[in-house]
Amino acid sequence: MAMKAQTKRWVFAVGIAGSLLAILFYLDRDDVATGQVTRVVPLGHVVASRAPAARAAAAPAPRSIAEPVRERYIVQAASSGEAATAVVRAGGKVTGDLSVIRAVSASLDEQELSALRAAHVARLHVYVDAAVSASSTSALPVTYYPSEVAAQPLHAGGVTGTGVTVAVVDSGIWNQLGPDQSTPGHTANRVLAQYDVITASQGGTVSAALTGLTSVVASNTTDINDLFGHGTHVSSIIASSGVATNGTFQGVAPGVNLVSVRVLNSNGQGTYANVISGIQWVIAQKARYNIRVMNLSLSAPPTSVYWMDPLNQAVMAAWNAGIVVVVAAGNFGPNPMTIGVPGNVPYVITVGAITDNYYPMQPSQYKLASFSSVGPTYEGFVKPEVVAMGGHILAYAPTNSTLADEFPSWMNTRYDDFTMSGTSMATAVTSGVVALMLQVNPLLTPDQVKCHLMASADPAVNANGTLAYSVFQQGAGLVNAQAAAYSTASDCANQGVNVLLDLAGIQHYGGAANQNPTTGQYYITAAGSGSLLGELLWGIESIGSGLEWNGDYTSGSGYTWSSGYTWSSGYTWSSGYTWSSGYTWSSGYTWSSSTASSSDATGINNIPAQQ
Repeated sequence: MAMKAQTKRWVFAVGIAGSLLAILFYLDRDDVATGQVTRVVPLGHVVASRAPAARAAAAPAPRSIAEPVRERYIVQAASSGEAATAVVRAGGKVTGDLSVIRAVSASLDEQELSALRAAHVARLHVYVDAAVSASSTSALPVTYYPSEVAAQPLHAGGVTGTGVTVAVVDSGIWNQLGPDQSTPGHTANRVLAQYDVITASQGGTVSAALTGLTSVVASNTTDINDLFGHGTHVSSIIASSGVATNGTFQGVAPGVNLVSVRVLNSNGQGTYANVISGIQWVIAQKARYNIRVMNLSLSAPPTSVYWMDPLNQAVMAAWNAGIVVVVAAGNFGPNPMTIGVPGNVPYVITVGAITDNYYPMQPSQYKLASFSSVGPTYEGFVKPEVVAMGGHILAYAPTNSTLADEFPSWMNTRYDDFTMSGTSMATAVTSGVVALMLQVNPLLTPDQVKCHLMASADPAVNANGTLAYSVFQQGAGLVNAQAAAYSTASDCANQGVNVLLDLAGIQHYGGAANQNPTTGQYYITAAGSGSLLGELLWGIESIGSGLEWNGDYTSGSGYTWSSGYTWSSGYTWSSGYTWSSGYTWSSGYTWSSSTASSSDATGINNIPAQQ
């Protein structure tokens, strides 16, 4: 019995080995079999096979002398072995085993494919071996704004904001970090810290509001999230390292580190106290995380002169501490004197919004967004300093946020991207540009950053060389990352003002703007000398120069965004002079209250429609 059992096992083994040898033999054969097969279809489509028919001898067509062009296919039959046999007999090459679906992968030229089609093989199907790609990377949609502000050439040269940290004081950051997780070529988490002021103000401790991303172990890290969605969107505009289908980065500074400070609740609202607390934390942590830039895409209505507002005082303290503060102008345009707090602080970089008008990378189609708040400020400062892309801005954002629920048509759930318009978005674009500047030259002071950014901006200019928009609307013009990063301009921002003296209450300042009492036009004085000289010189600047403005908004486009515009008489219009109590606006501008209250609400208001 034992001998018989051994004999049976030996016969069985020989049979298996013989089958394997037969398959290997077929893999290397160039013999061509005959038969018939169904038509070739794209991968994933099912085509009914023909019924088996009797085999008929058929000689293959003569091979071309030229090297045949082979394509990839998936060949399926009753078994993977029969599929392999059919491919080999047709003259093709089997390139892989797909027995899980009774198939093989194969390489076939046109003649071999024709021979395979002529074969008669049971349950035979042929599919094009279609290409696939990872949905998390190469399928991401293109964001044009990095290229529209000339950041993409810097990326190509290796300037991505590496080594610079941007603090985003907003509604937090989504715990599904996605393209905000890491920098290009690295896996380390570049969200260095998250501070939740909302949690701390509701009874938690300061240490409990600091996430476990730092050395402090937190008990409520799951509560630190972006319930509103705005903070993630802003952070991603600045820092997304996602690569779009055209090979460009989605964010303006894809190599920066981030610190997220949550000061706005699930409805995008906060208080002065919360925002001030967040700014205070950023100042205290500046050295620890190398925080060079602070993004404030939020605003509140001004209720006092700038130096009396407590939120403005906190922003001034951050500037004095060496942090470049980038602030939204607000979404209350296009009327004059609509700059919000803290955008009305003379020292900081206040950003207005333009839109590409749905014509990406076509500068002649760009125009000032109608929602963008404009200057001058009550104290006579020209605001905004610059403008950036702020219309229909696409960026990563949480799919379960309040914004996603409120504006579902703006959410692209396939990519977890959200489209928004606003000066918040333009501010984020500018913060990213500043991060690129600081990588190129880490020694720049906030005043120098502001100077370089303004001196290199591209204003909208008419065909006759005059400004298409007033300086009160577009400031120095559209930011240009590449030009700003290598600018050598000096002494062109915050001249005649001193933030330390301002904070100490020793001196406060006014700007060079005023309003003609007869015509109502806003204008800039020749030297920013005060109201008396302004009254005498109100008509000196020519109409259309951009230094005199009647407050109208035009929705037109077709302008040239050019750096060739020369400001009249070498005038440095970002300067200020010591404030005098005799300085008054002829329009009778009055405040709703004498001072700003720490209980005043601030946050994301008046979300505009897409432009």
